[in-house]
Amino acid sequence: MVAPKKQNNANALRDLLALADQGDADARFNLGRMYSSGQGVVKNLPQALEWFRLAADQGHAKAQYNLGFLYALGQGVQADYQEALRWYHLAADQGLVKAHFNIGQMYDKGQGVQQDYKEAAIWYRKAATRGHAKAQFNLGVMHYHQQGVAKDHKEAASWFRQAADQGYASAQYNLGLLYLTGQGVAKDHQEAARWFRLAAEQGDAKAQYNLGEMHDKGQGVARDYKEALRWYRLAADQGHAKARHNIGVMHDKGRGVSKDEWFKQAP
Repeated sequence: MVAPKKQNNANALRDLLALADQGDADARFNLGRMYSSGQGVVKNLPQALEWFRLAADQGHAKAQYNLGFLYALGQGVQADYQEALRWYHLAADQGLVKAHFNIGQMYDKGQGVQQDYKEAAIWYRKAATRGHAKAQFNLGVMHYHQQGVAKDHKEAASWFRQAADQGYASAQYNLGLLYLTGQGVAKDHQEAARWFRLAAEQGDAKAQYNLGEMHDKGQGVARDYKEALRWYRLAADQGHAKARHNIGVMHDKGRGVSKDEWFKQAP
């Protein structure tokens, strides 16, 4: 007896193949997705590439994007940044936000084109203004470091905030840094701690370290050595060198853990 799930997958595949044979672009795109992910079929990237290509040639924006993605990564085909860029542009011409971002990233990194921060910023802005969190973050970084755009900490803070409000951890950390130092925003240790905490809770090691340090010093939060030690440990577990050093200092001084407790733990 055929299991119901396998039967459903077989039926879906049969139906899609029938539609694809009739020239249906959506069906061809969905077959590409199935073969690229191994959903309901054996994963086969060259096969996925061919289905995406058929749909892309019909003007299917998502298929054009996915085809570019496979060329960029060299999955199912030899890596070719220029071919990736060509397909991304076709998808971007139809307004696909992810394609705008990826074009920006290729100019940013010099993949398939000469590195050009000004052009990267133009494409990042197209994606950022339509809510792409990583594009917002990258544009903030470019304004902070004066890469292809004017150095403007207020503008950097604005883009970091938009990405941070979407839960982007790196943007939350960077916004915390700006509040800690008073760059582009009024210095506010409480607000810095709030943004560090949001990033730290998502596992950002630098944010965990900074939040630990703020609890250690009583900056923007109540001084709490146990809480400081907890955040230092989380950062140290990810290899953060300063966090490891501060744990040693706290143990040496009996902060957050009694000296007797530390000596009992020592080998």
